[in-house]
Amino acid sequence: MRLNNSSMLLYAVTPPQQSDGYPLLYQVEEAIKAGVTCLQLREKNLAYNELLKLGREIKGITDRYQIPFIINDKAELAMECHADGVHVGQQDMEAGEVRRKIGKDKILGVSVQTVQQAVRAVQSGADYLGVGGVFPSSTKTDAQTVSHDTLRAICNTVSIPVIAIGGINQRNILALAGSGIDGIAVVSAIFASKNIYPAVKEMYALSELVVTG
Repeated sequence: MRLNNSSMLLYAVTPPQQSDGYPLLYQVEEAIKAGVTCLQLREKNLAYNELLKLGREIKGITDRYQIPFIINDKAELAMECHADGVHVGQQDMEAGEVRRKIGKDKILGVSVQTVQQAVRAVQSGADYLGVGGVFPSSTKTDAQTVSHDTLRAICNTVSIPVIAIGGINQRNILALAGSGIDGIAVVSAIFASKNIYPAVKEMYALSELVVTG
């Protein structure tokens, strides 16, 4: 599945699996039915075989709704479960090496915090950039924040889609209007909600306002 700007509008990143609450697969499908346009599996604690099984199950869901499925960090896993792409951070495998591993037809996303990192990621074959954190985040408490001026500068510098990530919720998202982003990535704003379907509907509508504004 190839990438287009519209598939970046509302990019959901999975939370760590928990023993209580709704199962992750149920949450994922509810989020996609409500309007999530791309889904990333980010899971640091599962054994490889468990993660592979989960990846294949999620791939079945994303295929059914025809949205891209991205694996965080693990290129080999992405290839084995036939994910549509891989997303890497600055501390993960170098983007150019990931591109060589996954080939030209898979999607490659790269996290960046500066214009220089953005330019280097594009040169290494990135298809989209994740910029953040744009706000303090409860899921990545050690992440540095990126100013909205830097976010805007990155958007003005590169020609590939840019999504903002980090602490984005219904209360602060409109502050990103006019930055030039193509979408937002969220974790808690969707998966921490007691009612995922209406939460996604609201975030989708707000994302459209931000992207068009």
